[in-house]
Amino acid sequence: MSKVIQSIRGMHDILPDQSPVWNYLEGTLRELFIQYGYKELRTPVLESTKLFSRSIGEVTDIVEKEMYTFEDRNGDSLSMRPECTASCVRAGIQNGLLYNQQQRIWYIGPMFRHERPQKGRYRQFYQAGIETFGIPGPDIDAEVIAVSARLWKRLGLKNVELQLNSLGSNEARNKYREVLVSYLKDHEDKLDEESKRRLLTNPLRVLDSKNPDIADIIKAAPQLLDHLDAESEEHFERLKLLLTEMGIPFVINTRLVRGLDYYCRTVFEWVTTELGTQGTICAGGRYDGLVEQLGGKATPGLGFAMGLERIVLLLEEQAIETPTQSPDIYMVMQGEAAENTGLKLTETLRDELPGLRIVNNAAGGSFKSQMKRADKSGAKFAIILGDNELTENNVILKPLRNAEPQIQVAQEALKDHLQTTIFTGQT
Repeated sequence: MSKVIQSIRGMHDILPDQSPVWNYLEGTLRELFIQYGYKELRTPVLESTKLFSRSIGEVTDIVEKEMYTFEDRNGDSLSMRPECTASCVRAGIQNGLLYNQQQRIWYIGPMFRHERPQKGRYRQFYQAGIETFGIPGPDIDAEVIAVSARLWKRLGLKNVELQLNSLGSNEARNKYREVLVSYLKDHEDKLDEESKRRLLTNPLRVLDSKNPDIADIIKAAPQLLDHLDAESEEHFERLKLLLTEMGIPFVINTRLVRGLDYYCRTVFEWVTTELGTQGTICAGGRYDGLVEQLGGKATPGLGFAMGLERIVLLLEEQAIETPTQSPDIYMVMQGEAAENTGLKLTETLRDELPGLRIVNNAAGGSFKSQMKRADKSGAKFAIILGDNELTENNVILKPLRNAEPQIQVAQEALKDHLQTTIFTGQT
């Protein structure tokens, strides 16, 4: 007999007892994004490989090492999306949503990277994010950051820190790159192999190194903020003022550069010390040249993405209670006649009380076994329907989560009683 087929390494199941916190988080995100005037965009999981190589950068770790890429039957190179910003830009250009317009967009869904799986990092992972287009000023930078700050407040998360930096314009960053390369070459003999490779391909990423052996070299490196162009410096100062006025605390991290080539000016990360090495739970920034780089008319852009697995982990780590999806009612039915009446009754209740959550007992069973199922379901109440109740045209309503006594309720009065009991909390 063949072995049981397992899920692919790094691709994880979200089990039924885990899904309530996911649904709560996703519902909170949707409400928040809509509250700020953002509209949902859904893009394909598969895109042309060149979309990501042109946007993220040919020499980034994502494109070089992590993308799931293959040729389809027509010989076209396709990749499963490793992030969604490039897909949003592609969709915006293709469907005429960007040029000479302002857009506020949100998305949610799975992304794919062939990384080493570990806590909070998977090969299929879920991200939610927002993207804005056509708005060049620091006011939208402040708004985007405020959206994320409000999410932590709404979820009740604590101990998350906003780190902020500016990369300046593309021209200023290129000039800084020359200064940085010159400095790093003077210390090349002390760099690790990964940093030496990045020195040739993407030198700003050397500043991201977590290797303690080169921490002093990185600390003494020239700072990007000292090489900003005047317009970027003014933009950054205005952003800091707006965040201060909005009561959103931040720290300046001069080593924050982000890993994707398309960023310019504002970059930011929300980090926590409670998740070990996977401390970044949300990150983003401005990418004013990306639309033009992908074939559209020059359009400023800005956004963020957040890893939902890490936020779920943080909710669990901080023991934050989230709403459950347990049923309100479990229907216990003894006998065929009771099933006939009970199934009809529960459908009527679902029509009359759309918010009511009812689970019907299935596949029969003794009264004792049905009550065990009712208790295991997490329902607040059991409705019991047997021969006596059918004869008297009533039901028994039994509380399952406290010691209050069960009561008889006439079937025709059940809707009004449940309206009071379930939806106003009165018994």
